Amino acid sequence: MKRSRDLLWAVVFCAVGLVGVWADSSLNAADFHKPNIVYILLDDAGYGDLSCYGQKHFATPNIDRLAREGVKFTQHYSGSTVCAPTRCVLMTGKHTGHSFVRGNREVQPEGQAPIPADIVTIPKLLKQVGYATGAFGKWGLGAPLSEGDPTNQGFDEFYGYNCQRQAHSYYPSHLWHNKTKVPLDGKTYAHDLIMQQSLSFIRKHKDGPFFCFVPATIPHAAMHVPEQYMAPFRKKFSQFENVIGKYKGPTVRNPVAAFAGMMVKMDEGVGQILDLLRELKIDDNTIVMLSSDNGPHKEGGHQPDVFISNGGLRGYKRDLYEGGIRAPLVARWPGRIKAGTQSELVSAHWDMLSTFCELAGATTPKDIDGISIVPALIGGKQRTHEYLYWEFYERGGRRAARFGDWKAVQLDVHKDANGPIEIYNLAGDMVEKSNIAARHPEIVKQARQIFRDAHHPSRHWQFRSLVK
Repeated sequence: MKRSRDLLWAVVFCAVGLVGVWADSSLNAADFHKPNIVYILLDDAGYGDLSCYGQKHFATPNIDRLAREGVKFTQHYSGSTVCAPTRCVLMTGKHTGHSFVRGNREVQPEGQAPIPADIVTIPKLLKQVGYATGAFGKWGLGAPLSEGDPTNQGFDEFYGYNCQRQAHSYYPSHLWHNKTKVPLDGKTYAHDLIMQQSLSFIRKHKDGPFFCFVPATIPHAAMHVPEQYMAPFRKKFSQFENVIGKYKGPTVRNPVAAFAGMMVKMDEGVGQILDLLRELKIDDNTIVMLSSDNGPHKEGGHQPDVFISNGGLRGYKRDLYEGGIRAPLVARWPGRIKAGTQSELVSAHWDMLSTFCELAGATTPKDIDGISIVPALIGGKQRTHEYLYWEFYERGGRRAARFGDWKAVQLDVHKDANGPIEIYNLAGDMVEKSNIAARHPEIVKQARQIFRDAHHPSRHWQFRSLVK
């Protein structure tokens, strides 16, 4: 009798276990039922340029809403410290020690050197599992009609600036719609057209699934914005009223006020996307993420120190100190991401390909550097990086790594790849004030090994000291 009773309980426990597995599987299936993905990439916005990250001079309420109703990451990093390599890292899941593009390489008369036709990109992978794919904003990974053209890299639709140089003005002579050059009058604010096309794509593909990539140009120089957005800040920043910002296109009087107005304008566009998702009743099945491509710039009259745009961190665009590469990341997905959460996960733009593949049910390539951050988004056991790595070929050549709380930075790599390495402990020195390399030779040794392991030679990108 006892044996029969024990057998009965075993069957019951087994059944309960199966129900539990089924329930967990059902939950997972619901979470990963090909959600729509909207990824917004700001251009040269610093870690401190959003009010949810501490900005005091202007407010970004719609971006703040993403954080308030979702998750805010505090240790996220950009793919590079300038535009084109960040976009390549983002699209391919490979950091700048492996990526095809590791710096800005121009071609004439318009565009940048193309990524190859056979490179694996996020939109190509998502298209394989039924996603409509669109990109709206600044591309920078291949001249018009080249193999790197966005429509040759997996995007069903593209609208915006193909070329980074053209994007230096918000009043261009033309934009591109797929492979068609769209003439403009030089008086039309291009950001408005880009946002309109983004919204149109979402509306067109509301039945999903879709991937809407919005690499907006704000707040890259020039400091252009319609006057109604500048006007509220002219009085607040009246000491700059006689400062003239010159870059490309119209000159700007009081570029400091213009910057604040640009950020308000960008935030307004984020609000339009959120409103449309609610109107179309696809809010709950759409994840919206927002980041920036690198730290704040100092061009066109922008004065990032006025706004503490780098969040009080050391460095700016083109630096590999925290101010040049630490980036905001906020993500919202109602019912999946717990509202009002904060993540300390050390992550980077090269994690997005793996993340989007997991969300979409696509196969993640094996030869990449990223890891999926889906567990950090919705709760679960999250893998972590052994290290993050960057290399940059301008200004004497630079490279950096983060491993645990340690940060290593090496300058003048073109001159000497075995030269001094700076070491910082970010746990107690996030502003990288105290170089403690002399006290930690073992950490210097570890950094040198990371630099050797992470750097893969490229015929296009070479540190001169490593060329044999």
